[in-house]
Amino acid sequence: MSSALTEDDEDEESLSAEVFLCVLVQNGQVGLSYYDSKDCTLHCMPDTVDNHELQLLDRVVRDICPHVMITSAKQDRSMVQFIRGLKSNPEFKPEIVLYPNSDFGLDISKQRLLSAHLPFLPPLITEKDRITYLSSCISYESLLMLRTLGALLKCLDKRRVGVELEESDVGVPILQILTYTLNDVVYIDRDTYSVLQIFKSELHPSVYKQQTGEKEGLSLYAILNRCRCRFGSRLLRQWFLRPTRDLAVLKRRQEVVRFFTSPRNSDYVNTLQGCLRNIRNIPTMLRRMSLSHTKVNDWKCLYKTVYSAVCIRETVRSLPQTVRLFQEISEEFTDDLNYIAMLISKVVDFENSLSENRFTVKPNVDPAIDEKKRKMMGLPDFLTDVARSELEKLDPCIPSCCVIYIPLIGFLLSVPQLPSMVEKEDFEIDGLDFMFLSEKRLHYRSARTKELDQMLGDLHCDIRDMETAVMAQLQSTVLQRSKCMYKVLSLCAELDCLIALAQVSQDYGYCCPTLSPHSRLLFTQARHPLLELCNPVFVCNPFSSSENEGKVKVLTGPNSSGKSIYLKQVGLIVFMALIGSNVPAKEAEIGLVDAIFTRMQSRESVSVGLSTFMIDLNQMANALNHSTGNSLVLVDEFGKGTNTGDGLSLLAACFRHWLAKLPSHCPHVLLATNFHSLLQLDLLPQTPLLSLLTLETAIDGEELVYLYQLKEGICESSYAANIATLAGLPHALVQRGVEVSELYRQGKTIKRIDQPSTDKENNRCLSMVEKFLQLDLDDPSLDLQQYMKDEIIQAVVALL
Repeated sequence: MSSALTEDDEDEESLSAEVFLCVLVQNGQVGLSYYDSKDCTLHCMPDTVDNHELQLLDRVVRDICPHVMITSAKQDRSMVQFIRGLKSNPEFKPEIVLYPNSDFGLDISKQRLLSAHLPFLPPLITEKDRITYLSSCISYESLLMLRTLGALLKCLDKRRVGVELEESDVGVPILQILTYTLNDVVYIDRDTYSVLQIFKSELHPSVYKQQTGEKEGLSLYAILNRCRCRFGSRLLRQWFLRPTRDLAVLKRRQEVVRFFTSPRNSDYVNTLQGCLRNIRNIPTMLRRMSLSHTKVNDWKCLYKTVYSAVCIRETVRSLPQTVRLFQEISEEFTDDLNYIAMLISKVVDFENSLSENRFTVKPNVDPAIDEKKRKMMGLPDFLTDVARSELEKLDPCIPSCCVIYIPLIGFLLSVPQLPSMVEKEDFEIDGLDFMFLSEKRLHYRSARTKELDQMLGDLHCDIRDMETAVMAQLQSTVLQRSKCMYKVLSLCAELDCLIALAQVSQDYGYCCPTLSPHSRLLFTQARHPLLELCNPVFVCNPFSSSENEGKVKVLTGPNSSGKSIYLKQVGLIVFMALIGSNVPAKEAEIGLVDAIFTRMQSRESVSVGLSTFMIDLNQMANALNHSTGNSLVLVDEFGKGTNTGDGLSLLAACFRHWLAKLPSHCPHVLLATNFHSLLQLDLLPQTPLLSLLTLETAIDGEELVYLYQLKEGICESSYAANIATLAGLPHALVQRGVEVSELYRQGKTIKRIDQPSTDKENNRCLSMVEKFLQLDLDDPSLDLQQYMKDEIIQAVVALL
């Protein structure tokens, strides 16, 4: 009976639990956070790129099913449309709460976060320590997410979620802060993107664009982005920002890359890339059509886009339809595209449209328009005959006249201004109505020109109105058949990305990795995709990490032996596999990791007010708190910027924490360190999960030679003296350093080697002082600067 009551209580509690979601959308990015009252947990999702349909946000909403959704009253249009879609959904209708945009301010959000009720923290914790802790849980670089936290905390306090019956000074409890990611999206923080050089922005080399323009430097995105259309490049960046664990999506991409990597399909690549260059922003053009804001260039771009899409479809239909993308293009690019391309080609006169800067219609489209245009073309000869007959009726003193046509005014008789025509009264001519004077020509209406107005009308305006009507009809037809066109952009962008990845794979000899849901990473003869482009010779190295063996690796070796490169090489290869690309290795088997954490210093990660070791701790805390058995953790030189003993102790404690886990819960960890005591003092337990690696070196006389070859074992020495010699330090200085290091290691007294001042040196100093005292500063012939240069400075240099 008690068991039944307990189950009823749990059901009632689950029904009363609510999820509060706060969202901001700005400039194509989504930031969000949510609070689950069931377990009092706060979840934060770092700012993420989303498309204009907010598909990522839609997946988040369907995943967490919020009861209350909070957002700003000032939002992007895409967010407004998204909210309308939620309100019209009969199955799921969360409560929508709109707060003023001021409640999403960055400063006020940070203050609310600092004031939040966190019972798991000591009650007397200082504000500085609270900031330190929060920075290890929350990415302060995700500004949109931080702003949503402020509004979310306001809503929770206002509604007294979970503390309805408590005193007003009791805050809503937050028992845990977690990073939220979708199940099939890999978590990668901003520092990881920077240190792995996945993206690298730098100032534009042009002096005219250095202040405002940026370009992509040497980065993984730069070498993989060979897309031919802007939307392909944009989609590829989205793939980089949202690597996926969805095996179906990755295999869909791999099969296309595998097909185009084959040299026998190079002709298809050239044909398709030539068509992809012409793909333009179809949704924008269709939106302008719906608002009747279509420009001449829009028609030209639309025609080239639709025509190119038809060519892409015809090419793809000759390719194996077992490839899912090819099948979708063949099916989704319907015959409506042919009809639209044919209709635009038949109706729009692109040459005249560009020259007149307005929509013009080709001949044989509308007989009425053709008739009026024929009359317009015959007007010059006809008006010449009319002008000749009108001249016969004028005063013989008027030497010439002409009949002209001015749109919106009509037909006018134009005569030259005679010398006698000075005042306005002189402009009067019997039988003519004076209109205006322009460029010493008088313009009149005559009975004949009035007759022409009645007979021919305003031809120019009539033609424009009729062509505008044809354009409206064409727009309507295109919009009616535009359903298939919305798929063109997304499928062409995907095709563009995959062809680009295939080209890079073919050029650089990348292999197609075997993807597995199991937690295993294995690749042979692997290379660093960026460094191999900079160095003529690159040494390949393997990597192996299985579920039960070698999951934690400690890599030792002297400075500049390639430890950091090896770590980044592993991270980049795994990342490339998670976007569907081939990888720089001979063969590879890669399990679908759920996150990549790095503890490496980057220029961007060093901020004012935080020491190097503080950044170390924040990044390590992020990896410790959020890594799982499917995560990849790369740690490089942890412990810089603090006492050696403290850094070594914390490093050992972190790794013992991971090694103590069950194999299935321990992440893939790769550590590069110069703390040789970590292994020499047996600070890590002996377990099959631990693997010890080093990079080979050789001593040639007194010179250290780097072989960059990975092998099992540990490095017994840091080779600091050899590296100092390679760096160019004087030999005597290096030898003294070796001597002091050895005395320190043996615990012996270190004696100074600089000798006390000798009598000779004292005499030299005394002589220099006497020279100073003998100076006659009033002597006009004294060149003080020359004296200092010849006497004093040389003496000081000799003393030093």
